[in-house]
Amino acid sequence: MLTEDVLAATATGLWRWDNGAGTVTLDAEAARLLEMPAAAGVFRESALRSRCHPVDWNEINGVVNLALAEGTLAEARLRIVDESGRVLRTVRSRSKPLPPEEPDSTAYVLVGTLQEVAEPQPGTTGAHTPITGDWRRSREAFLLDAGRALAEARSTEEVLRVAASLSMPGFSPDGLAVFGIAGGRLTVTGHHGHEAGDEDPFNDMPLKTDYPAAEVVRTGRAIYLPSPEDYRRRYPTTWPLASPFKRQSWAFLPLIVAGRTIGAWMAGFRHPVSFSPDERSVLTTVARMLAQALTRAGVAENERELSLGLQRSMMPSLGPDIPGMTVAARYIPTGGGLQVGGDWYDMIPLPNGRIALVIGDVQGHDVRAAGLMGQLRIALRAYAAEGHRPDAVLSRASRFLSGLTDAYEDGEETGPRFATCLYAEADPETGTLDIARAGHPDPVVVTADGSAVIRQTGGGLPLGVEADAHYPTSRLTLDAGETIMLCTDGLIETGGHDMATGWMRLRPLLEQRTADLEKLADTLVQAVHGPTSHYTTGPLADRREDDIAVLLLRRDGGVRLQKASRRTALTIEQAEPERIAAARQRLRELLHDWTDPEQVDAAVLMISEMATNVLVHTDGDALMVAQATGEHGERRLRVEVADGSAELPHKRQPGEMASSGRGLVLMEMLADAWGVDPRGAGKSIWFELYESQGSRTAD
Repeated sequence: MLTEDVLAATATGLWRWDNGAGTVTLDAEAARLLEMPAAAGVFRESALRSRCHPVDWNEINGVVNLALAEGTLAEARLRIVDESGRVLRTVRSRSKPLPPEEPDSTAYVLVGTLQEVAEPQPGTTGAHTPITGDWRRSREAFLLDAGRALAEARSTEEVLRVAASLSMPGFSPDGLAVFGIAGGRLTVTGHHGHEAGDEDPFNDMPLKTDYPAAEVVRTGRAIYLPSPEDYRRRYPTTWPLASPFKRQSWAFLPLIVAGRTIGAWMAGFRHPVSFSPDERSVLTTVARMLAQALTRAGVAENERELSLGLQRSMMPSLGPDIPGMTVAARYIPTGGGLQVGGDWYDMIPLPNGRIALVIGDVQGHDVRAAGLMGQLRIALRAYAAEGHRPDAVLSRASRFLSGLTDAYEDGEETGPRFATCLYAEADPETGTLDIARAGHPDPVVVTADGSAVIRQTGGGLPLGVEADAHYPTSRLTLDAGETIMLCTDGLIETGGHDMATGWMRLRPLLEQRTADLEKLADTLVQAVHGPTSHYTTGPLADRREDDIAVLLLRRDGGVRLQKASRRTALTIEQAEPERIAAARQRLRELLHDWTDPEQVDAAVLMISEMATNVLVHTDGDALMVAQATGEHGERRLRVEVADGSAELPHKRQPGEMASSGRGLVLMEMLADAWGVDPRGAGKSIWFELYESQGSRTAD
């Protein structure tokens, strides 16, 4: 007997599907089974697709890929439909996938047989069909993919979206609903395959209602309804609610976590499903994974809501506008999963009509740091509202923090924590800021000509280190168009930077001369925390990341287009000779873009000599004022040091071993111009340097 006769007697057709070429070769029997023209021939892949149920067509690629990987036969069931989508028959394909000729190609050739299999008729319960090993392997692959997708879902909405996209092997539902429990009633958590409002009749349904999902929640046992007749017979009361959806089979499964039923899952099918033991096993496994995913998502959402609520309560908005000033602020928590941290900023209206700007950083990045930050912020607001000056506010805050009871974790004392803080009291009318600083980074002032300069201010120990700490107050004045930046060390050091390299990274951004303060705040944060920040990593790349808080204040008046003068002033008291170093640093900051570095070194040397002479040869303090005016490359620097002594300096000729007497000699050698001017009961000694002179000398 010929092979063709055997195939004809068993109604078995042969086919060859070339996925790469997009063609399907059929013999006459295969063409009949697939509702193609009843003759052998070569057909386009699109013609075959139009005759297959969309769900089956989507699944066949996964079956073939699994067979290619395992070197086994690919067995699939294809429902053949007519032009209206009505299922005519079900065909089983047993085929051998041939590997592609090109190693990296995804195309394949499928060679095998097609044979019709029995399916339940409309109005009857689906007959049990044999489950093959290939089907079971496809089921296992589906469950692995489903478990992975549900495990990655982080919200209830994501879980429901994943559940709706699951394509079960051979019997994918077209409608899904997840029910929860609230106050003894059934609630619809989410659904798919229904129109908006379809869930209304099932929402807020009492658990004693004669409805499958309610019974599943009450009993914890699954309910399978293979046909509309089964549904109508078992639940006549609620059948009118389900009948409009025109489905043929339903499965209601309990969602159980740790032995407790938290809800129910409904899967509805437009085609009859027999719910064989293997099919029930798949549905039960999916229900268990869905329950676990919903529980995880619920816990995560609660934690996120709590964390976000804490952050919103601890990080208030900046409040009402300040007349004559513009404020912008940003806060970025560290990437540890928490949405709150130890950094904060605040803006506090004061009784005297001024505004207090506060920024700080509590030690640590955990929940306790966030809790201490909240307590400290409230304390600072209370002390400020009482009308205390900046130094008194910080002194009281330090006493408050040091007096907090040490916390205990797992029975062990964690010890006290400290916090850095900068408190600035701003006068909108005059632009003055009185600043007290507790171990916090110095503020940065962006002058009207676009130059960013660190303004060194007096400071004390971080809050909480000593109960009776004292904090000096420094005053600076913002001219029209000038901006002051207050920030935590996270903005400077994030990305593995130290204070020096971090500042060098931020300075060009501050000097971009943008009129939009909100845009400037975004630019600063993006530079250290955005997608391109890894291009600017610093020398300490393994340093742990930190929270970021930044506060910008600009005195209105516009950003001037012409170059304005730069100015800095500092008082050097007899009791604080170390402030001579601060004077040198301020001068370097003022001249950071000066053309000739040798002139900068000369200016620093002369200011050091002038200030030292005041402290050594007089009983008073020294006031340094430095100002640079003019266009870049043609600027003039004038530095004055004034004191209260009327005695004028004298030029001397010191010997080789002399330890003094060289101040005026140095000024005569290094300055382009210098002099001594009487001023009231005292005097002022000054020098000038011209940037153009330094450029010509360098040439």
